[in-house]
Amino acid sequence: MSGADIRSRSWRRGPRRSTWRLIGVGLLTGAIGLLAPWSAVTVNASVKPFSSRFRASLMDVGNAAQYVRSGGSGPAVLLLHGFGDTGDMWQPLAEVLIADHTVVVPDLRGMGLSSHPEAGYEKTSQARDLASILDRLAIDRVTLVTHDIGNMVGYAFAAQFPQRVIQWIVMDAPIPGLGTWEKQLVNPLVWHFNFRGPDVERLVAGRERILLDRFYNELSARPAAIDEDTRHHYAVLYARAGAIHNAFSGQFAAFPRDAEENRTLFAKGGRLRMPVLAIGGDHSYGASMKSELEFIADHVEGAVVANSGHWIMEEQPAQATVIITRFIVDK
Repeated sequence: MSGADIRSRSWRRGPRRSTWRLIGVGLLTGAIGLLAPWSAVTVNASVKPFSSRFRASLMDVGNAAQYVRSGGSGPAVLLLHGFGDTGDMWQPLAEVLIADHTVVVPDLRGMGLSSHPEAGYEKTSQARDLASILDRLAIDRVTLVTHDIGNMVGYAFAAQFPQRVIQWIVMDAPIPGLGTWEKQLVNPLVWHFNFRGPDVERLVAGRERILLDRFYNELSARPAAIDEDTRHHYAVLYARAGAIHNAFSGQFAAFPRDAEENRTLFAKGGRLRMPVLAIGGDHSYGASMKSELEFIADHVEGAVVANSGHWIMEEQPAQATVIITRFIVDK
């Protein structure tokens, strides 16, 4: 998934009082200094395993099994990833949040360590699966934090279950059928939306790393920020049997249906009323993420991550964690 509009802006916000600045954020960012201008800070981050504070299990969602990491106690946060990643992308943020939150990190349907069913990739269906997972974890309401395709599942969840969403933090991708979606479809950067079929899968088989490198290199502010270990980690996961098939012929192929269903949800339920923070990388969606979300929500704040393209949690994890945790605490 990619940002169609390129932005070159930075976002600055004065420090606010919160326990996060004293606990998680301070621990994570102390080495680089919160007072340094973000434009001067670039962090290379490898994929790290989740700590022993998290437990992982395969949870039955009817016709599939979803891999879910969860841990902690307190207000719940649900983290949803997108294409080119798995739930592993959230590890730096999750380790901070778990200090005083319940944190739930699934791999989306057909991705990562989840199973690979043929159907059920409509985002409304995936949102209902997540609702059933939260029910089994005895979680009523959540803060949503989403990126890329996770944004699409996140909207379907928020629109179908608005009473279950405390607030929504949405990162660097539009929503099918809403806002400027139709404009995004004619951008050359999203050629992969219709890149599928048996011959396509034969072309990619054994070359998953080449495919992913294209996205990491073209959609980042600085490709070197996505290091070799990270690229290898996700190449191995996307080389798993069924993974590319489910991404292309599952997640992406569902976009036209998602657009129809989202327009129906919007017509029925109207604009979202929970607080929303729209985050864009300054070399990707940038400040336009705020206006994108203002099409569908009443209470939208915006933030821009400096020196970042689309891959915000890989390119600038410390900066993103500060922005996200401040919003969670302040709201």
